[in-house]
Amino acid sequence: MGTNNAPTWTLVPGVTEFTPKVEPTQQDVTTYDAEGWSEQAVTMLAWSVETTIAHRAHPMTGAFNAAQEFLRKASMSFGAASYVTVRYYDRNGADDAQQGTALVTWEPAGGGPDEVDTVKITLTGSGPLAPIANPAADGGASALDSRTKMPKPSGGEA
Repeated sequence: MGTNNAPTWTLVPGVTEFTPKVEPTQQDVTTYDAEGWSEQAVTMLAWSVETTIAHRAHPMTGAFNAAQEFLRKASMSFGAASYVTVRYYDRNGADDAQQGTALVTWEPAGGGPDEVDTVKITLTGSGPLAPIANPAADGGASALDSRTKMPKPSGGEA
């Protein structure tokens, strides 16, 4: 089991779209000294990640991926269970890696019987998005991990 001091990072598979955002809140700070020009100041930052995943059950067991299920269950929880700690980073090892705590929104796309089941997941940051050392810089390979508080399933990485 992962803890805050010794996390167990689990790959979230099936990512087909990935859009991280940091949005500033800007306030007007214009004074008469600005000589007619508007002035702005950033007073707050908010971060989020929007991602779409292919959501399929394992062909032999019928079970959904444990990491995807962890996010789905968090989206329907209250209190501490509604928060997940996530990290994302450049898969080629570039110096671009972030980590933070977020709330989860899980939105199945729906569709016809001949369509692939996809889910839009929105991670809405709660607190800072902190830069971290890129785990792929020394051979890691995933773009989105979630810290889980559950054991890894036997037979491989979730």
